Amino acid sequence: MTIRIPHLATIIIAVLLIFIGHNFAVQGLYIFQGLSHEVIEARVQRIVERVQPGDDFADFDEFDDIFISMLGERIFFEAEVRRGARRGQVIRAEQSISGFMMAPSKEVGAGDSVLLINFDDEWFFNGHLRTNQLLVLGLIFMVCVLFFGRKKGFNTLLSLGLTCAAVFTVFIPSILSGKNIYIMAALVCVYTTAMTFLIVTGYNKRSLAAIIGSISGLTVTGIISIIMDRVLSLTGIVDEHSRFLTNLPLENPINLRGIIFAGIIIGAMGAIMDVAMSISSSLWEIKEKVGRIKFETLYRSGLTIGRDIMGSMANTLVLAYIGSSLSVVILLGVYSNSLLDLFNSEMIIVEILQALSGIFGILLAMPLTAFFCATFYLKKD
Repeated sequence: MTIRIPHLATIIIAVLLIFIGHNFAVQGLYIFQGLSHEVIEARVQRIVERVQPGDDFADFDEFDDIFISMLGERIFFEAEVRRGARRGQVIRAEQSISGFMMAPSKEVGAGDSVLLINFDDEWFFNGHLRTNQLLVLGLIFMVCVLFFGRKKGFNTLLSLGLTCAAVFTVFIPSILSGKNIYIMAALVCVYTTAMTFLIVTGYNKRSLAAIIGSISGLTVTGIISIIMDRVLSLTGIVDEHSRFLTNLPLENPINLRGIIFAGIIIGAMGAIMDVAMSISSSLWEIKEKVGRIKFETLYRSGLTIGRDIMGSMANTLVLAYIGSSLSVVILLGVYSNSLLDLFNSEMIIVEILQALSGIFGILLAMPLTAFFCATFYLKKD
């Protein structure tokens, strides 16, 4: 696979920006190691003992049968550590199958790969290991992308990896270290948009038009979210996870309203980029096949293509946000006394705001992308 020099330079610059951004983001970062417990990967060797409900309370008459039955069975087993400093050690651990659990875990058995967590020098079952199976699925995905996409597939995987690196190694540490969420979210979006188009499509007029159209759409999305944040008097506490963020021992408390802003523009970024690239590529093909074409004709063609894309993209945004919080929406619907009460809850309000802000971004990205495509494509080099 041959990589041209401009393409290689883009990759090098993109990686360097990740390293620079990470070093900036971790400055002043609070270390959370003291809040966590040691977690290890192990493989179950054998079941040592089973303790039935009530065995520990046989001498206590005050515990009724219902309470004892809710305690559940305790399973003690031995497991060999597979990784880390404890590799090779055989550890005795405990799994509790309690009636208090809404969805109890499957009982451990010999040969199972599990995670164990340490509490006060005692090891407890922390769930079956799922990352190995997920890794296999990820490898199959990569093979399929490379097989069908060839060079474009390689570029797609590379841009996807850099996007994840920008979010997890730059954006999230910057929040925890007290950086401005609004600025960091905007920088991550600009970086991701430019990097993705330049790596996947290359240095050309199509990329330039798509980048400008996407950033314009994201700008509108961000402005609308900031305005509506003030108008709707949002607090940022949309679920229990938001409340947990307020309890983190940080010198600068996390701005939950900033988290909403970041979630809106990052969530809408993919759909806006998709619209911009679809219009840009389609107009380029029209111009190449037709040859001589008027500015107005090419521009109107871009608007027509954008209108066809708009419907599916609007549905994509709305359904994605509904699907991501479907369980909570159902729960709110069950316990809500009225539709007005349901749709007035901040969690639902934020979901609707995310969808509408993203759709507004798509609406602006369409004509701007078409305009810049017509301008760039009809201008002589």
